[in-house]
Amino acid sequence: MESKDRLIFALDVESLNEAEDWVCRLKDYAGVFKVGKELFTRCGPEVVEKILNYGSKVFLDLKFHDIPTTAAKAGIQAAKLGVSIFNVHAFGGREMMAKVADEVKNVCVKDNIKKPLIMAVTILTSLGENDIKELGINRSLPDEVVYLAKLAMDCGLDGVVCSPKEIGLIKGECGKDFKVITPGIRSSHDAPDDQKRSATASEAIKLGADFIVVGRPIRSSHDPVEAARKILEEIEN
Repeated sequence: MESKDRLIFALDVESLNEAEDWVCRLKDYAGVFKVGKELFTRCGPEVVEKILNYGSKVFLDLKFHDIPTTAAKAGIQAAKLGVSIFNVHAFGGREMMAKVADEVKNVCVKDNIKKPLIMAVTILTSLGENDIKELGINRSLPDEVVYLAKLAMDCGLDGVVCSPKEIGLIKGECGKDFKVITPGIRSSHDAPDDQKRSATASEAIKLGADFIVVGRPIRSSHDPVEAARKILEEIEN
């Protein structure tokens, strides 16, 4: 995997034109572009097709969480769109995750489609210890993340989405081949926001992240291309 394929740029924008502009500017530095709920709700599959036409990859970040059959059908459609990565919520449970993994794999074999990485979202990076206790979770936050990661692996998923704080724990429990996508990447001078468990790009890579998701540190820079180049340099080093 090339270094730039480990850098996922978050297309947290409102329109197809904005998304296309960012892809044009950053495609030489970020190999993967994250399409989330806002952009996909506005633009639909067309935005995925546009990104693929530029030779870039797509992480479809819709966090499927539904009854097993519905989630599996959504995963199949994501695979047919040609995305390289999509995710589900681990809290959808064992049956849901296993059904998504099995049915997507079967369709990809049958239709000769390259199977996307299927990732489980563990605990959102906006949540802290007090938040999960309020939800009735009795384990500590790190223990809960590891528990969900092991469950996802047991269901046949390829990896998890987690904060930088849990990377080492997950790699230790699930092995180095179990993929980790790390959002919540911030530069050292970023102002605080709704990400409670964050780290810099170099910290996340050193901890063992396979992919890092970067949005604001690039998007808000006075020179986004240079900011992306520097992060890519951190990955390569």
